[in-house]
Amino acid sequence: MMETMRRLVHFVLFLAGCTTILSSNAEQRPIAQGTDLLSSQEHDANTDLATYVDGARKQFNVPGIAIVVVKDGRVVFEQGSGERKLNDGKPVDVHTMFCIASNTKSFTATAIEILADQGKLKLEDRVVDHLPWFRMADPYATREMRIRDILAHRSGLGSHAGDLLFVPASTYSTREVVERLRDLPLATGFRSSFDYENIMYAVATLIIEQVSGESYADFIREHIFVPIGMTESRIDSTYLTPSDDVATAYIPQEDGRLMPIPPLAWKNNIGAAGIYSSVEDMAKWVEVQLASGRLPEDRNGDTHRLFSAASQQRMWSTITPIDIEPASVPQLQAAQPNFLGYAEGWYLSDYRGQRTVWHGGGFPGTVSLVTLVPSLHLGIVVLTNQQSEEVLNAITFHILDTYMGARETNWIEAYAASAKLDAARKAEESAKQAAERLSDARPSHALASYAGTYRDRWYGDIVVWLDGGELRMRFTKSPRLVGSLSPWRKDTFLVRWDDRTLDADALIDFTADRRGWISGAGMRRASPRTAHAYDYQDLHLVLERPGTAN
Repeated sequence: MMETMRRLVHFVLFLAGCTTILSSNAEQRPIAQGTDLLSSQEHDANTDLATYVDGARKQFNVPGIAIVVVKDGRVVFEQGSGERKLNDGKPVDVHTMFCIASNTKSFTATAIEILADQGKLKLEDRVVDHLPWFRMADPYATREMRIRDILAHRSGLGSHAGDLLFVPASTYSTREVVERLRDLPLATGFRSSFDYENIMYAVATLIIEQVSGESYADFIREHIFVPIGMTESRIDSTYLTPSDDVATAYIPQEDGRLMPIPPLAWKNNIGAAGIYSSVEDMAKWVEVQLASGRLPEDRNGDTHRLFSAASQQRMWSTITPIDIEPASVPQLQAAQPNFLGYAEGWYLSDYRGQRTVWHGGGFPGTVSLVTLVPSLHLGIVVLTNQQSEEVLNAITFHILDTYMGARETNWIEAYAASAKLDAARKAEESAKQAAERLSDARPSHALASYAGTYRDRWYGDIVVWLDGGELRMRFTKSPRLVGSLSPWRKDTFLVRWDDRTLDADALIDFTADRRGWISGAGMRRASPRTAHAYDYQDLHLVLERPGTAN
């Protein structure tokens, strides 16, 4: 959800260059024998991985982290660091569940490929072959959209287009979300460029259900979790039980304090994000991916496949190229990839001459990263309960450098510099935005003039009403988007949501017609800290019914 276009490319850069060193105290599962672990000299020359991870966690103010390193089909390091919930005294361990967010997309792509292996669909199938009612805003895109297209972020939609249909949770069904694509304008030409969005994975969710005859949750559970043995994984937070060991998610405030937030779920776009898992389970997922779909031997010594080698080849072949942005600080130059692209639910890039296959995930209060280096049979998973992308980067790059025999870079220091630069940029943007506000701001119209029902073609209705001398706003399909409006300047108001865990305040700019009457409005994020999933800028509100009723 938090993977914005700019930050996503930056996220790609850190991923392509993850590095860390191994510790000899792997928990729960044995260290592999005969693998190319660090020599004692190299190990002594570097900080123990557990110590490194804990240092990174503290540097970036992250309560808890769990990591696992898989090499040559064996777990060589697996450990938790910090707390699952602040001040409760319970440490994170290898069984603690975290939301893996957009890493769910690789599970969805795998589900599609399993159905392809079963002969129930082809990646070249048109979406309308399976969902005849499917419509994009562009007739050509409607007719030619293939299943492979919906997995590769080349639909022509803008970055995070349509996210407000499910961020935060809305009352739309998955089908209703997908039906609203017909009114969501394309930002670029179909298949012309990469723009990360989530809504096309709702389309994939429906295709899986249509073709399999099972719910998405049942299909993932029965065809992926069960065969792999992922007993510590849940489809989303609504499937968590009181006995589950789940890390609390935290959002950092501007003063550095951490605010806990409740578990989130995208029940109407379940295939895009939301799986909860532990590193114990994610290690099994990584092992199967690195084994080209082969499952471990069963009790009879027989081997089976989750998916075919041909399916993996498709999942790991670039479909959509992505432009590479320069490193934000000189210290990150070593992480700069030579190529970058998106395949089916996976990013592809390179690091020190090795191809890397990876994906990041982010929900409010949590980020995760899965990185594979196929040629080294190496997999790394980092799960956290705070939304610091920097900590993921610093740990993963550190591990990769170890296995690639690279001269160690101080990635904690490098990403601390990057975080400092990013904080300064956001502070500057916030100051510019705050300068727009008039200290004695007074609306140019009577408050009752702004009240009424406003309609956006793709989202639906938003209601503004007068309540005791204060304007209030409610997104009719999003129960948590209810808040108060305060004057900003002229016909612009600050929207402050009642639910302060959203961290998603907005500015609404009302517009008038030729007669001077309020006739519509546009919205935008009130802070550069707000996730791009709140795509207020794509709303074009038209006043349908003036009035004060809510």
